[in-house]
Amino acid sequence: MTKRLDRLKTPLVFDLKVYDELNAARGAIVSSLIAELGGPVGLRTAVDVGCGAGYFSGLLKSLGLEVTGVDGRPQNVEVSKHRQPGVRFERYDAEDPALRVLGRFDLVLCFGLLYHLENPLLAMRHLHALTGKLLLVEVVVFPGEEPTMALVDEGAGDDQGLNYVAFYPTEACLQKMLYRAGFLHVYKLAVMPNHPGYRKSRRLPQVRTMLAASQEAISSHSLKQVPEPSVCVAPWDARSVAAYKNSFEKLRRFAKRPIQQKIESIERLIKKRGWLRGD
Repeated sequence: MTKRLDRLKTPLVFDLKVYDELNAARGAIVSSLIAELGGPVGLRTAVDVGCGAGYFSGLLKSLGLEVTGVDGRPQNVEVSKHRQPGVRFERYDAEDPALRVLGRFDLVLCFGLLYHLENPLLAMRHLHALTGKLLLVEVVVFPGEEPTMALVDEGAGDDQGLNYVAFYPTEACLQKMLYRAGFLHVYKLAVMPNHPGYRKSRRLPQVRTMLAASQEAISSHSLKQVPEPSVCVAPWDARSVAAYKNSFEKLRRFAKRPIQQKIESIERLIKKRGWLRGD
């Protein structure tokens, strides 16, 4: 018994300062959205998929929702039960169809999980099956504008995927996955969490994003609907591939030019297209 209590009290990777800061920023957005949408949309039940140590499960409970927490690691489930009494916790792998037996929830929250999975689109379909009214999903995104994914080797840590290899989607890919999983409405946040990971810097592009999805349209000053992204190249069409490579090569050459040449090229394009004319 003593050993078990000691194990439950041992700090986890999720207790590091970096997670405290990230969770505070994400939690502020979640609290604001539920304050705005909870009544009008009717958010009474919630499931926290990939709950880790139960931080967001506890937050959702404190906001008045009936909460179920889910994680694929048994140690996380055990610790979450200890830290968040009054919340139901279950062990399920997000890629396992058995997750669907939990039923439907008004709110599905899935933060920091999908990009750790080998089959994120499959998991997204399971999330869709769980979603009664609103899904909130947050991920690390792979850089790029196209709806693509990259297979990434992850370190062997308790905050990584179960198999330590995962598909990281671009933000456009995540948006497309939400639509193809069955959601009719996909939204970006009007204001991202107040954390460096959600902003571009000189060193890095935007590292993280948070999206929402629903079956019914939601009117909210906090959410902006985005269309389903399209793929600009057909890999089976030689002309499409050639055009894509040509465009990429032009962009690469433009990026290498001195700043003055870039300015002159842009000025010529503006003049040619007549974008500054008042007619």
